[in-house]
Amino acid sequence: MNIPYTVEERPDTGLPNGKLGIWLFLASEVMLFGALFSTYIILRVGAPEWPHGELNVWLGMANTFILIGSSVTMVMAWASLKMHDWGKHRLYLILTFVLAGVFLVNKYFEYSSHFTRGEVPGHSTFLAIYFTLTGLHGLHIIGGMIVMAYLLGPGAKLWQRNPDQFANRIEFTGLYWHFVDLVWIFLFPVLYLL
Repeated sequence: MNIPYTVEERPDTGLPNGKLGIWLFLASEVMLFGALFSTYIILRVGAPEWPHGELNVWLGMANTFILIGSSVTMVMAWASLKMHDWGKHRLYLILTFVLAGVFLVNKYFEYSSHFTRGEVPGHSTFLAIYFTLTGLHGLHIIGGMIVMAYLLGPGAKLWQRNPDQFANRIEFTGLYWHFVDLVWIFLFPVLYLL
């Protein structure tokens, strides 16, 4: 069975089904993170005092640059496919995957540092919201890595059968990945700098 509008655009929306689906999914993610950011603002404004300097700014800044770099490599993976350069596509997608892994390793060290000092989510409101926001973001990173691993592994066979559909899947994965990176660009200053 051939599913319609996997490559070509739907006449009613002007988008392929996958792109419409990812945009709807991202809209729900905006609502989720928007609610959490709103909660953070309400808790912070209502608190008589708020901790400063509890987080490792340098590690947070390194993670920011790592994720920005991973967005660039994701775009390059998609652009390489559009130029029919399978080898470069794989290289850039692997780099994106590795950068995501480095981000998670940095978060592991950051979390470990907090846990060894007894700073757990129940310790303070700040740490509760910090672990909630960064933990949920970390789960989104892992989700993106799972999709990338699939596209590097068994999902790569689609390139032989339908290169345009495969390129669309990389594009949709890239849209998700850019959203995850954008969330971190908001998380870093809100949690680490303010």
